[in-house]
Amino acid sequence: MRSRYTAFAVGDRAHLTRSWHPRTRPDRIDVDDGMSWNGLVIEHAAEDGDAAVVAFRAAWRQHGVEGELRERSRFLRRGGRWVYVDGDVD
Repeated sequence: MRSRYTAFAVGDRAHLTRSWHPRTRPDRIDVDDGMSWNGLVIEHAAEDGDAAVVAFRAAWRQHGVEGELRERSRFLRRGGRWVYVDGDVD
């Protein structure tokens, strides 16, 4: 989760592609250059075998407006690595 947050923050599309499950990964991953990510708080993380859930808050700023993304993300272990499957945004 933290590596994906950092990838969004620095615009690392290659890492986002590698860390996204191929079944749910979009054909194109857009990273908004005008978006500034300013903090990540992991609220809850639970692992059950090869599945995990992470609830987090991520602070952002764009064009002088500040906000917060809250999501409950689902991950699967694939080939020994955790990959993002999908998430529910609050």
